[in-house]
Amino acid sequence: MTRDLYRLIFAPESIVIVGASADPSKTSSRPLRYLVEGGYKGRIYPINPRAEEIAGVKCWASLADLPEAPDLAFILLSADAAIDAVAECGRAGVGAAMILASGFGESGADGHAREQRLAEVARASGVRILGPSCLGLANLHQGMILTGNAAFAEKGLVTGGVFCASQSGSMIGALLSRGRSKGVNFAGLISVGGELDLSLGALCEATLDDPAITSYMLFLETIRDAPAIRRFAVGAAERGKPVVALKLGRSSAAAELTTSHTGGLAGEDDVADAFLADCGIVRVETLEALLEAGALARRVPAKVRPVPTVGVVTTTGGGAALVVDQLGMRGVNVEGPNEATLEAIRATGVDVGAGRIADLTLAGTRYDTMKAGLEAMLASPQYDLVVTVVGSSARFQPEVAVKPIVDIGSGDGRLATFIVPEAPEALAMLAAAGIPAFRTPEACADSVAAVLRRRAPRALDLPAKISGPITILDEIEGYDLLKGLGIANAPARAIPLGDEADPALLPAAVKIVGRDMAHKTDVGGVVLGVKTAEDFHDAVSRIRDSLAAKAPDFPLTRVVQQRMALGAVGEVLLGYRVDPQVGPMVLVAAGGVMTEILQDRAIRMAPVDLETAHRMLGELRSLPLLTGFRGKAAGDLDAVASAIVALSQLVLNPQVDELEINPLMVMPEGQGALAVDVVARLHNI
Repeated sequence: MTRDLYRLIFAPESIVIVGASADPSKTSSRPLRYLVEGGYKGRIYPINPRAEEIAGVKCWASLADLPEAPDLAFILLSADAAIDAVAECGRAGVGAAMILASGFGESGADGHAREQRLAEVARASGVRILGPSCLGLANLHQGMILTGNAAFAEKGLVTGGVFCASQSGSMIGALLSRGRSKGVNFAGLISVGGELDLSLGALCEATLDDPAITSYMLFLETIRDAPAIRRFAVGAAERGKPVVALKLGRSSAAAELTTSHTGGLAGEDDVADAFLADCGIVRVETLEALLEAGALARRVPAKVRPVPTVGVVTTTGGGAALVVDQLGMRGVNVEGPNEATLEAIRATGVDVGAGRIADLTLAGTRYDTMKAGLEAMLASPQYDLVVTVVGSSARFQPEVAVKPIVDIGSGDGRLATFIVPEAPEALAMLAAAGIPAFRTPEACADSVAAVLRRRAPRALDLPAKISGPITILDEIEGYDLLKGLGIANAPARAIPLGDEADPALLPAAVKIVGRDMAHKTDVGGVVLGVKTAEDFHDAVSRIRDSLAAKAPDFPLTRVVQQRMALGAVGEVLLGYRVDPQVGPMVLVAAGGVMTEILQDRAIRMAPVDLETAHRMLGELRSLPLLTGFRGKAAGDLDAVASAIVALSQLVLNPQVDELEINPLMVMPEGQGALAVDVVARLHNI
């Protein structure tokens, strides 16, 4: 299927442009003009019943008049007319159609109805759809520029190896022009639009075996068709083609979709970040890094680096400080040369002092000085990457300042460069040698941090998702589910109203119990510190009175009595959730009443192994509270990590939509961890 898609969309032998215009001021005139000027070798069929020819190409009155069934159509009509054109494409045997028009799913109720009609027509006609709101695509190696984007009118475009896919139509033009100024040259670009049928992941997957493509650049507004993105990312990694992405959006809307804290903690952007990382995709934060990080990603292999360590060699202390500051903000450890590395540098006759960077300023900007310093730093096992920061000499003496970087960097991929001044000749030398060179400290640090955090993607084969009515289990049922996973809970049992307390479970927490009750404390349904049978009766009375005022319809027939987990070192929250966009994820967070305020959490796509679970714990800012802070007992982090792993195995149970343990009480080292509350949402109970 991917080969067929590639041929139809990226290497079509014939193209029909429905609604081609002869008016050069109109967007609908551009695709035909670009194809002609770009030297496209295939057959072109403009559809315009009012013109005999446009740009020297014969026009046709309708699709029915064509002498063959074109591979690809670009439909430049209004939304309703575009739907009719898709039906005509089906009758004419067209394989795929791009739709420029908007006015579909993004346009309210009428737009949704129009989008549904388009989907139905496409299915009935057998035409694959790109868009709607698709601004087009380009395969530059074949001279195929089929887009309405004005930026593609630029002459003298240089072909390269980068393939860009964007959910924003205008951005393909912006990236093309910005890339050109930076020496970033493209093999192809595509605006995917609304992804009604063919998604960004599926389209990129279709290009994987194009030998002209060496890396990918993604501009994302959201995550659609996550399985296709994962398949594409895995395939790209297998072929040695790195993927760099810039994703927009910092939304808290996901918190409204769940009844647990997990949804509030795992916002849309956090989940997207975990998903992209799990796919081995380099996620950057800045537009400059989106353009510049690919060169670095092609040279640095993906692997797990808990704390990436970078060395800095510089001829300008101020310029180096800019990079060091930005790297530190992104959690990258900048480390000065150790004693062995310093001795190796000094042995070459280069005088360099101890410190956080290897500052060669006083040694003078000479070829042999820079070369010796770089060789010693790169030979040291302490660094994942070395960044060279070059000052004014890059502009006025590039053969002195940059030539050693070129000579050494050609053989060692663990090298990147930040050029402080405006130095086009130096940048051109580095680009020609394939050495990553950055123009701003922000783009340099953004790219370095993102690339060093990249890990190999996982190909997951998970059970199919199911849907249906959701039921929230009662607490005792939730503990039974945890027991099946091997996660322990503090001893608890359901006590019918009117019965006596269980003396074996004192001191206790007394709680309401029943299905579809996610937040017991909100209705006054929890009483802690119940020490005696009399206290138990008082607690039940308090709960009954509170429910009468706050949840009068709740059927209170029993309560849970649970023994207090005394002696705990601290508490955490564990959560599992099937995200509607990207699938199953697992989360660990600081527990207790401050959970959502602190937003101290770590997220991964499920399932995870024990090593990953420990790394998640290491990401919590509050971890010192569980490791013997100020003389307190250390908590059983091995038990917590094991619970994270066990919870992540819920991926094998597609009936579970969400499960949260809040809190999981962390007992002293060697004594385990105990769940003292659980909320589980299941389909079709």
